[in-house]
Amino acid sequence: MAKVVRIERLGGPEVLQIEELAIGEPAAGEVRLRVEAVGLNRAEAMYRAGRYPVPCELPSRMGYEGVGTIEALGAGVEGFAVGQRVCVLPMTTPAMGLWAEQAIVPARILLPAPPGLTPAEAASIWMQYMTAWALIEVAEIGIGDGVIVRAASSSVGIAAIQLANWAGSVSIACTRTSDKAEALRAQGAAHVVATEEEDLVARVMEITGGKGARTAFDPVGGPYVDTLARALAQRGILFIYGGLSEQPTPYPHWPCAMKGLSMRGWVASEIWNHPHRYKAAQERILAGLAGGQLKPVIARTFHGIDQLAAANEFLESNQQVGKVVVTL
Repeated sequence: MAKVVRIERLGGPEVLQIEELAIGEPAAGEVRLRVEAVGLNRAEAMYRAGRYPVPCELPSRMGYEGVGTIEALGAGVEGFAVGQRVCVLPMTTPAMGLWAEQAIVPARILLPAPPGLTPAEAASIWMQYMTAWALIEVAEIGIGDGVIVRAASSSVGIAAIQLANWAGSVSIACTRTSDKAEALRAQGAAHVVATEEEDLVARVMEITGGKGARTAFDPVGGPYVDTLARALAQRGILFIYGGLSEQPTPYPHWPCAMKGLSMRGWVASEIWNHPHRYKAAQERILAGLAGGQLKPVIARTFHGIDQLAAANEFLESNQQVGKVVVTL
């Protein structure tokens, strides 16, 4: 028997409940893990509240990113061994079930945990860096390019800042107020814009010498995309990788038309569904982790499965700078 988090109704962190369940043995192509740590994501909070694009089927388990040690291998699993520490890539829905002492997961979504990382760090790398990878693969950012990062204090936002800096680009971190400005500068942001206090377009034009930014990376959506589009350079790219505003996201017609902009969606699984692209991203990210150009930033670590509700409350308070992690 293992302690497992499940929900039987939609709502806030208070609907998370701990039950004891028999996990069983892995089927063909699966492994059973002893879960060591899980990284929390906004997608899980939206799923739990019934606001995720994939409907929540109740009762539901929770959790889809983390790290653990392999306890058992199902038939046909190759390349992994009992006792090996592995990362679980969030390729499936937030209901996969990693918020548990033990979990059974498909071997195809596992990677060996990079050496030199703590369990908390290893639990938090792939979602953030694979999501921010759009800046490298699609926008092809380079030396001197302005990169606008909205919701920059999130784990993906910090990953985007690190990737932009590594590429020689100019990271422009956006946060609603100036409360997190110093923290974002400490995390490497070349510039910080408090969007409720400053004119983003004017600041970006000042930073880029009137040219505008090469790209904007936005998990929020909503009407503010028009402002982001106006801050971009000719043929810039506006990425929408989330819908945290929960408002309709309009197409910024005139900025796009007049400057030849592209507006496109992005999710990390877009890479995972293409092995050659996934391999290139994986190798570059691992090189950055080994070389120190990339380093997961942990905002706060909670200890124990019974702290998952508190960890979710902290995540949704928007106080964090970096990843929220729970060790089990």
